[in-house]
Amino acid sequence: MLRRVVLPLAVLSALALAGCGSDGPDTTATEPSVQTTDCSYEENGQAAAKNVDPPSAKAPAEGTVDVTLKTSAGDIPITMDQASTPCAVNSFVSLAKQGYFDKTPCHRLTTQGIFVLQCGDPTGSGMGGPGYSFPDELQGDETYPAGTVAMANAGPDTNGSQFFLVYADTTLNPAAYDVIGQMDQAGIDVVKQVAAKGTQDGGPDGAPKETVTIESVTTD
Repeated sequence: MLRRVVLPLAVLSALALAGCGSDGPDTTATEPSVQTTDCSYEENGQAAAKNVDPPSAKAPAEGTVDVTLKTSAGDIPITMDQASTPCAVNSFVSLAKQGYFDKTPCHRLTTQGIFVLQCGDPTGSGMGGPGYSFPDELQGDETYPAGTVAMANAGPDTNGSQFFLVYADTTLNPAAYDVIGQMDQAGIDVVKQVAAKGTQDGGPDGAPKETVTIESVTTD
């Protein structure tokens, strides 16, 4: 599961052009450039749980994205880090905008050893994905304290759509899961309330006793 000398000739040319134009200042606005990185989203031979288009291969590689999971248990605000894991965040945002996560369950809760609520599979089986996968973006020093949001995977470079929400400090060995963001305290509290009710069968790993559905995902 658990995975950014001005040449003299140029000066003279600029001065010459300045003398030929209108007297007013140039008010043409230019958009600031955004650092990007190249990503690879490859078909993985599995049918998509929901029909979606793959993300753009150019991903923003700076700044953050504010995301809110609107769930049946309450809103879970997340700040996602495009600088650390640009391809993973790019994929998540793309899926969210296409409604991939809407009306989908959080299918797995763990309450012993590791403390996470896992979501992102529309089938609710733990086997579903978007029909593509992408490589890990591990930094080598990943940790998973309470509030961490990270990609779930089935081994190296198998990231898809599933992710997990860490509600209590967790140690994962190996630390092989891309950290894509952080919940705020309100979000942690929502997940803690779900975890406090345990799993459906009372065991340490299984479907949560309280059914948790992602109603929609908003991005800013």
